[in-house]
Amino acid sequence: MTLHRRLGRMINAFRPAAGPPPNTLLAFFRWCLSGAWGGLSLAAIASALGGIADVVAAVLLGAVVDAVATGSPDTIMADSALVIAAFIGFFLILRPIIFGLSTATSSVIVGPNIMPLVLSRLHRWTMGHSVTFFDNDFAGRLAQKQMQTARAVTDVATEMVNVVAFALASVVGSAAFLISVDGWGAIALIVWLGAYLALIKFFLPRIRSKSGARASARAMVTGQVVDTITNIKTVKLFAHAKHEDREALSAMAGFRERALDFGVISSAFRMSLMVIAGILPVILVGGSLLLWRDGIATPGDVATAGAISMRLSQMTGWVSMALMGIWGSIGEVEDGMQTLSPPHALTDKPDALTLKRVAGQIDFDHVSFAYGRRAGGLQDIDLHIRPGEKIGIVGASGAGKSTLVALLLRLYDVEKGAIRIDSHDIRDVTQESLRGQIGMVTQETAMFNRSARDNILYGRPDASQEEIEAAARAAEAHDFILGLEDFAGRKGYDAHLGERGVKLSGGQRQRIALARAFLKDAPILVLDEATSALDSEVEAQVQDALTRAMAGKTVLAIAHRLSTIAELDRIIVMDAGQVVEQGTHDQLLAKDGLYARYWNRQSGGFLGTDDEELSRAV
Repeated sequence: MTLHRRLGRMINAFRPAAGPPPNTLLAFFRWCLSGAWGGLSLAAIASALGGIADVVAAVLLGAVVDAVATGSPDTIMADSALVIAAFIGFFLILRPIIFGLSTATSSVIVGPNIMPLVLSRLHRWTMGHSVTFFDNDFAGRLAQKQMQTARAVTDVATEMVNVVAFALASVVGSAAFLISVDGWGAIALIVWLGAYLALIKFFLPRIRSKSGARASARAMVTGQVVDTITNIKTVKLFAHAKHEDREALSAMAGFRERALDFGVISSAFRMSLMVIAGILPVILVGGSLLLWRDGIATPGDVATAGAISMRLSQMTGWVSMALMGIWGSIGEVEDGMQTLSPPHALTDKPDALTLKRVAGQIDFDHVSFAYGRRAGGLQDIDLHIRPGEKIGIVGASGAGKSTLVALLLRLYDVEKGAIRIDSHDIRDVTQESLRGQIGMVTQETAMFNRSARDNILYGRPDASQEEIEAAARAAEAHDFILGLEDFAGRKGYDAHLGERGVKLSGGQRQRIALARAFLKDAPILVLDEATSALDSEVEAQVQDALTRAMAGKTVLAIAHRLSTIAELDRIIVMDAGQVVEQGTHDQLLAKDGLYARYWNRQSGGFLGTDDEELSRAV
């Protein structure tokens, strides 16, 4: 392994962070960069050596000027051999090594590692939020915030290494040289530095604020555009392109105003810098000339002071713009931190159990949940499901069916009561192991813009190709998958499905989702209108496959098409967040209650929802 490769592995770019992200700035930076301080320190030392090298270069230049001023052209090479050798050796050997090391540490240790380190930590934390967190924001905005914050933290870290460490070393080295000539030069440098820092102190907080506002406006543009593109079919179907254009332009206009605010403060800062940068050469060169006139300084000292002053003057603009970038990035970090760092609303207990494969007993013990409201949701659900029992869940839109399933999956925590699987309170087990016990197929199938194989493998990532194809055949998906071909020429199971599976019909998406659930082979199976997008012929075939897949499993099937659940062991009827009836299909018809009315009023096999009683929502 080469030295560069070893240096590149000095920072573990995917090391998990310890604990949650803090919501104060310095602590947040420490959280983001923990584990990287060794590499950053080495890079900062190399950068500081570069700053000292600039001062040494000026001192050596002064030594050569003194040699020329005091020596004879005929003997200068012999009389000043040591100075000339030092000059040549420094510029041809030592200086390239120093700056090569500085570049290597910055480009190999810091550059490739900090961004993925920070982004992976932010992404992990964001994925741990509850579904409510994502429901309340734009997907595009959250993605933008992750990228923005990771890039800004990276920019601050690299600029602190490449610029601040270099500049501090240059200033300290320059002050040391000026003190060696005469104390007045160091005093002048310190006074000038104080004025420079006062200018920085005035402008940078304002730049930080304007930058944060610009970053927030930029993220809003991204969120608006992504939201429109994600729903582009709806935009076109409703002929709302102009409306979406106005919404986007409104967000862009906000970003433009914030960008103008940032541009104004940046211009004022730059102009002020040019004024204060021009003062330094006048002070140091003018003072050196006065000392030379009085015999205190040599011509080499004047040349060195001139070189140092010019270098510091040039560096003033570079450092200041870098500091402006750092403060701008800090503003973006603060903006992203506010969005991404809130604590997780739904967490595992520190001693949470990992749930092993369960028998499938499910108990809802007097469960109530109203999404934090005073009314609505579920009210005192007392429901007990035996291992291997197949139950259907019916009810009008808003009756609480999907909420019941969401609570079982612990997408939300119950507000009263408890849910148990095999006598384990689901709040006492890890969320990952809980959801690993439950296979689910929903009406709105979720597809990734990945291959058909990868989408099915989501059910069980270690499955073989033979197992994938067996699951696809069971879901009546194998034949149409073989006929797929994407824009890149990939075919069959290798073909990509497009964002959210847009290249497939609704029925095809649902069959791939069924194949995914079949492959998972979880002991509990939840079907939420699992065959609603299928035509009658395919549905009949898939129903046979579902019957085989349900064997030995506990099944919860939500359906509006009552004929699909009539043969299940038990049917639960929900209304206004309560279980109002339960029993077999025949028992419920005999009761002549709400289920019987559903059955009698359904049209084409679907549960009607136009009746005032039936359409009552939570």
